[in-house]
Amino acid sequence: MTERIAVIGMGQMGSAMASRLSEAQHDVMGYDISDAVRRNLSSQGVKMADSLAAALAGRTTVLTSLPDPNAVKGAWLGDDGIIALAEPGSMLVELSTIDPDTMREVGAAASVKGHGVLDCPVSGSPNEAGTGKLILLVGGEDAVLERAGPLFDLLGQTWQHTGEVGTAKVVKIVNNMMSMGNVLVASEAFSLGVAAGVDPQKLFDVISVSGGRSHHFTKRFPNALKEDFNPGFKMELGEKDLSLGVALGRAFNMPTPTASLVREMYALALAEGYRGKDIVALMDMYRQWAKRGQDSP
Repeated sequence: MTERIAVIGMGQMGSAMASRLSEAQHDVMGYDISDAVRRNLSSQGVKMADSLAAALAGRTTVLTSLPDPNAVKGAWLGDDGIIALAEPGSMLVELSTIDPDTMREVGAAASVKGHGVLDCPVSGSPNEAGTGKLILLVGGEDAVLERAGPLFDLLGQTWQHTGEVGTAKVVKIVNNMMSMGNVLVASEAFSLGVAAGVDPQKLFDVISVSGGRSHHFTKRFPNALKEDFNPGFKMELGEKDLSLGVALGRAFNMPTPTASLVREMYALALAEGYRGKDIVALMDMYRQWAKRGQDSP
């Protein structure tokens, strides 16, 4: 059955999911606050609305994929926001990685207006979004979950129900704290091995079947070996997600010293010029440090 879907936030992930749903013969309309993004995607043949109201008109399934909590509040709340403008009884699915309090705030406001709400951050790259191989973490009521099931089956190879609205954001923050730390430690250790004289490909071949391996190591490090740091997940998003983890810890009076240190290392990578690069560019940062050390007298 063809659905009329609005996708709000047409960055890497949003546009990839919109493409996936369009290929499945759904009627998808995109909208992004950026004029440049709208023009660029329109020139590629993507259906784009010129305003939020136009994107939502006649569409009762709305997906939002936005960069941070302020962007979510700006898009959802207010007289000219999604909650006010959406068709009655719409299903609103929030896909971003944001704090759980913001998700609960916008979810409660939408529920008051009679909309169904799902808290649904995703794990995976834009390529995986475009090929239906995401992992979906879903918080919300069973009835709304059932309504969204066919769409989720198109977007992800698996999806997990985490509980009420807000819980999926918690799970995503915890997952990303672990993932960002893993990539940092792997980059540091791998770069040390190379600096100590081991051939990079041989080192990867051994580690990829040994106890130190991880999902992100086997997924991202082949690109790093080719010096391909095109973003699947941008460095600045990693720093943002770690900041969310530290803030969540503070909200519960729980120290997060490891996550705090990892966040500082990602902030350092941004200062070193790796903004816009994939998080595995951390390895290049360590490699450059190793070269500087070897060049020192």
